Amino acid sequence: IMGHVDHGKTSLLDALRGSNVVKGEAGGITQHIGAYQVTTKGKQKITFLDTPGHEAFTQMRARGASITDIVVLVVAWDDGIMPQTIEAIQHTKAAGVPMIVAINKMDKAGADAGRIRTDLLQHDVQLEELGGDVMSVEISAVKKTGLDELLEKILLLAEISELKANPDRAAEGTVIEARLDKGKGPLATVLVRRGTLKRGDIFVMGQEWGRVRALTDDKGAQLKEAGPSMAVEVLGLNGVPQAGDPVTVVENEARAREVAEYRTNLATAQRTAANGPARLEDMFSVLRAKKVQDYPLVIKADTQGSAEAIAGAVAKIGSDQIRAKVLLAGSGGITESDVTLAKASGAPVIGFGVRANAKAREIAQRDGVALKYYDVIYDLIEEVKAAMAGQLGPEAFETVVGRAQVLEVFQAGKTGKAAGLRVLEGYIKKALRARVMRDDVIIYTGSIASLRRFKDDVPEVKAGLECGITLADSSDVKAGDIIETYEVEMKERTL
Repeated sequence: IMGHVDHGKTSLLDALRGSNVVKGEAGGITQHIGAYQVTTKGKQKITFLDTPGHEAFTQMRARGASITDIVVLVVAWDDGIMPQTIEAIQHTKAAGVPMIVAINKMDKAGADAGRIRTDLLQHDVQLEELGGDVMSVEISAVKKTGLDELLEKILLLAEISELKANPDRAAEGTVIEARLDKGKGPLATVLVRRGTLKRGDIFVMGQEWGRVRALTDDKGAQLKEAGPSMAVEVLGLNGVPQAGDPVTVVENEARAREVAEYRTNLATAQRTAANGPARLEDMFSVLRAKKVQDYPLVIKADTQGSAEAIAGAVAKIGSDQIRAKVLLAGSGGITESDVTLAKASGAPVIGFGVRANAKAREIAQRDGVALKYYDVIYDLIEEVKAAMAGQLGPEAFETVVGRAQVLEVFQAGKTGKAAGLRVLEGYIKKALRARVMRDDVIIYTGSIASLRRFKDDVPEVKAGLECGITLADSSDVKAGDIIETYEVEMKERTL
């Protein structure tokens, strides 16, 4: 299920499941890719993947489209086509997956589904009503109307597309989500693509391996096995895999270890290869980039997918002067090692839906490491933005308030020199910052020490008048020099 933020994806799932997920969500964002199985009236089963709508989760959504067989695009008729609606269409097309458009919020007054159907033409989505081949359904998640029709169309599309899998073989699947549970250890939500995953199977997930100790479905029930298109939580991993990793059942532990080790080495080799610039041009661009300040961050989230999404979102913040540098993005509570890592580079530790354990809190307090907790991704991004702007410090804005030309220079005291000026523009004021320019080159920057007009000290002299000045700590002035006076205003920086 894809669509823009707040267009009703989770409400639709709720209506289909007949239960309530929405209440537990912070700020209208689905925090985890949830996988739910719905049994239709005809006793057929459909597994739904709920993809978060916030743009930070683009990567997860892109993965969602490549795992699924059918995409249901939810569009609220009152909002129309929004940026993430377009993005979802692009992901669906890139994955080559058939789509059904669900036009939501049809219970609202003045509902007009025709507008959406016409607007979709601009994005090369032709609905059946307009002579195309994409099915559409008018629904209301709140009033629960049009849901049976939606399920019928999904089953019809599944039949036409001949979506079939062989259950009698070793299981293959994909990790939808992974996390570290305090009591149970690493857990992964796996969508079985083909074959049957059974208790006791030995498997490899990305760079991790293990033996299936327990399988749990979306309602928390324990299962002995999971067939094609089932989403189950798997217990028995030796580490937390990445969301999107392939899952393969292998014949024995030795083989599982060998595959996991090979993949780990491959990943390490790729990382180290990506580190150093080889060509001279690259080196120069790296040197240029080095002038950019880094804002280090340690990110811990409730799931691996959320951690990746947040790391991706903060990487987009920044300017040519500062950028976010994610030292670690992992799942699970905040531990001592996270705090130690953060201290070494002066980074704050960001917890998304997780908290620090007692030892980590103690070390953080002792070493002055900032622990920041969030439950809503928008707040997190806004605060990181503000903190990055704060690290750059306020921005200096300069306003030139006056220009004058040096007519002659005469001795003042034993060593000093005074300059006789004619003010050309604005005004010259004592104690303002000033710079002396000779042939458009700045040769002095400082301030005006004294300002006189006919033997009297005066606070300011306006354009068209003449005056005499001495500069603080400098006597390098010549006839013909231009003196500029300016004010500097410090403004809070924003990214």
